[in-house]
Amino acid sequence: MTDTSETTMDTRTRTRTVFLLAHTGRPAAIRSAELVVQGLLRAGIGVRVLAFEAADLPLPQSVETVPEATPEVLDGCELLIVLGGDGTLLRGAEFARASGVPMLGVNLGRVGFLAEAERDDLDKVVDRVVTREYEVEERMTIDVVVRRNGDIVHRDWALNEAAVQKVSPERMLEVVLEIDGRPVTGFGCDGIVCATPTGSTAYAFSAGGPVVWPEVEALLMVPISAHALFAKPLVTSPSSVLAVEVQPNTPHGVLWCDGRRAVELPAAARVEVRRGEVPVRLARLHHASFTDRLVAKFALPVSGWRGAPHNDT
Repeated sequence: MTDTSETTMDTRTRTRTVFLLAHTGRPAAIRSAELVVQGLLRAGIGVRVLAFEAADLPLPQSVETVPEATPEVLDGCELLIVLGGDGTLLRGAEFARASGVPMLGVNLGRVGFLAEAERDDLDKVVDRVVTREYEVEERMTIDVVVRRNGDIVHRDWALNEAAVQKVSPERMLEVVLEIDGRPVTGFGCDGIVCATPTGSTAYAFSAGGPVVWPEVEALLMVPISAHALFAKPLVTSPSSVLAVEVQPNTPHGVLWCDGRRAVELPAAARVEVRRGEVPVRLARLHHASFTDRLVAKFALPVSGWRGAPHNDT
């Protein structure tokens, strides 16, 4: 670590602390982390990082390090700044949900729908954090329960989606779908994605699901390569309970939550998905509409748009 104490305030005078999470395997993340840390320290804001990430970053001695990645590491922090791609942002969401600390994502990857800023916006990010010019919104999550013979064998959660998928490439997963305690349909497929509106632009989107604006409260159920005439994406009430029953005569499957946590599903497993009790809090720097974000992230062609008609009378 390098010593830049001449540009920082004494740690004893600091009353604000920000936690920094970065994908240190990327050179861009290392440089970005250095710039963010320097800007925060100059403003008298303390910075805390994980020890194993600090080893890869050129940080001053005044940066606080913590040894373990537990929710408690964010105690006393007002904000979690995450630098990286979608995977790093979802890792940060795990911290944000467990601690209740808002997450501010800076996208260093490709799409990055969870991110609030891009790499070129680092100066603005630091300025807004220093002046507390950001708002906090809550994003809906889902709680996931896996049952076998009526007994709960696993609990999990997700910000984007819970995906029930086949394991054997040569055989389909036979499932029956249920909503609010009533069967809807059954078929063979590669899997089923149960998603939040936030997750509608992630795996559910790739599977052919609809894009849902984040302020819409709903749950999505999207089949993956289903062999059936009725295999359309379903959008339900946020109070609905979705269930996917893996049939006893099918090979075992796997449950993925946000593409990060996996658990094997035995035959006859039942996966229940409902609205999560704990949301993820996201820090927002500006009021850009989701429509504009959608157009920018997917580079959608909008040339020729003349705007809404105006009534001059």
